[in-house]
Amino acid sequence: MSQTSLDVQLKTLPESPGVYQYFDTEGTIIYIGKAKNLKKRVSSYFTKTHENGKTRVLVKRIANIKHIVVQTETDALLLENNLIKKHRPRYNVLLKDDKSYPWICIKKERFPRVFSTRRYIKDGSEYFGPYTNIKTVYTLLDLIKGLYQIRTCNYDLAESKIESGKYKVCLEYHLGNCKGPCEGYEDEESYNQNIKAIREILKGNFKESLGEFKEQMSKYAQDMQFEEAQKIKEKIQVLEKYQAKSTIVNPKISNVDVFSIVSDAGHGYINFLQLSYGSIIRSHTLEIKKKLDETDKTLLELAIVEIRARFNSRSKEVYVPFKVDLGQDIKVTIPQLGDKKHILDLSVRNAKYYRLERFKQVKITDPDRHANRIMAQMKVDLRLGEEPRHIECFDNSNIQGTNPVAACVVFKNGKPSKKDYRHFNIKTVEGPDDFASMEEVVFRRYKRLLEEKQPLPQLIIIDGGKGQLSSALKSLDALGLRGKIAIIGIAKRLEELFYPDDPIPLYLDKKSETLKIIQQLRNEAHRFGIEHHRNKRSKQALNTEMETIPGIGEKTIVELLKVFKSAKRISNAKIDELEEVVGNSRATKIYNYYHKE
Repeated sequence: MSQTSLDVQLKTLPESPGVYQYFDTEGTIIYIGKAKNLKKRVSSYFTKTHENGKTRVLVKRIANIKHIVVQTETDALLLENNLIKKHRPRYNVLLKDDKSYPWICIKKERFPRVFSTRRYIKDGSEYFGPYTNIKTVYTLLDLIKGLYQIRTCNYDLAESKIESGKYKVCLEYHLGNCKGPCEGYEDEESYNQNIKAIREILKGNFKESLGEFKEQMSKYAQDMQFEEAQKIKEKIQVLEKYQAKSTIVNPKISNVDVFSIVSDAGHGYINFLQLSYGSIIRSHTLEIKKKLDETDKTLLELAIVEIRARFNSRSKEVYVPFKVDLGQDIKVTIPQLGDKKHILDLSVRNAKYYRLERFKQVKITDPDRHANRIMAQMKVDLRLGEEPRHIECFDNSNIQGTNPVAACVVFKNGKPSKKDYRHFNIKTVEGPDDFASMEEVVFRRYKRLLEEKQPLPQLIIIDGGKGQLSSALKSLDALGLRGKIAIIGIAKRLEELFYPDDPIPLYLDKKSETLKIIQQLRNEAHRFGIEHHRNKRSKQALNTEMETIPGIGEKTIVELLKVFKSAKRISNAKIDELEEVVGNSRATKIYNYYHKE
């Protein structure tokens, strides 16, 4: 189909909620999406400049557009999910999971059995679940077995068969685990009362069972049946212990689904917690591979619809970290504080732990994927034009202006490449001039790489603020490399990253992997530079007045001179400035030495 006909289709699209489908020249569906306004959403693909390469490729491949108009956004969300699962388009994330999860079944029969199963049969039986952890199923079944005497046999306990004496009680009856309904020793009404209580426990409601047990215990105690009262008391303790373990928020928070998302450049991790009477009755984390640099909002909306359908959730309210469009029938709450915020934070923590576990597994099983993911993330975090596969970091080292040196450390694919590390003795600068020293070493480093036709890095990191960054830029300008290599400066506090011609620093998340790589780079540059400095300087160079201060050793002197640059500045420093470098104890000794009067 020609581009002209595409233009016509775009102009005639309705401004209504609906689902759109993109087809390639062969008539294959390559992407399915939903929209509040079909015309605006679909047109945006053709009018915007897309940063993501895959999106640009998708747009080039679109040969035909079809759409389905629906009544509400909810209908659009559900239809989109169904069509994605049916057609599995190349550019859509696939929310598929082939695992078979266990359920707890209350069988539809006289004297119902309660058991675990992985087969969901629509025969009128009640199914609770599915549970993502088989241990939870076993724990619940053990709890139920300890509290209530229900049968485990699979006999057909029709009234006529019991009256005819067809069955005999088994070992479970003699062990006290069953009251023998097969021989008519227990009536159907009392058995169903137990089933009713079990049903509430499976929903997470312990209140009714605890109330009934406490009434029974009081009745036995009043009737002087202390042995029976003790048995009931033990059941109450078992139930309260389980309730204490499972109830982690306000018991008034009932029938709520909680969703959170943690994402990186390539994947999204959505955690789902289902709450009933303050208890978490289900937890599941879904990993989604991004196809078109989807937003967290898009991924979360898709995942909510998929997860709620998979786990048969009927909750009318969801807690989420930000606004999502789920239609009129579901109440969306964004908790800000209290118990609701506490449970959302717990969901986020689960998503983060899952992501961390996946990283560790991938690092072992597929190191290349691990490196690729980190490089993609660094490109996004540092606003780079390409992945920083080759990074070089520069640091100056001098003590009292003597023996000034500099270090250049090299990381490739996020890991140190020690064979490429280089030391520099400062040749053209006299005294402790960090700016001029930085200008010299950056010029010498890249002049040599250019002369030897060696590969240049994608990123240069300068240990220092705006001044050192400006000095390094002078050298790049002189070599004609300005704009060809990305360069940033890191301030002392490390979270601040400075870019050329941008007065406002970039702040990275303290827990981000990008920041960890930068920290590792700077620590290596420090270590490598100081190591060279120590080897170079003579013993006489360290024979300073500070060495005579009791409790102050060579390592402390190096740390102080690294920051203050000279002994005179150290002697004039305030005690809080010294504490920032060497801590309270050593700072007090140095300050008191220089301020004896």
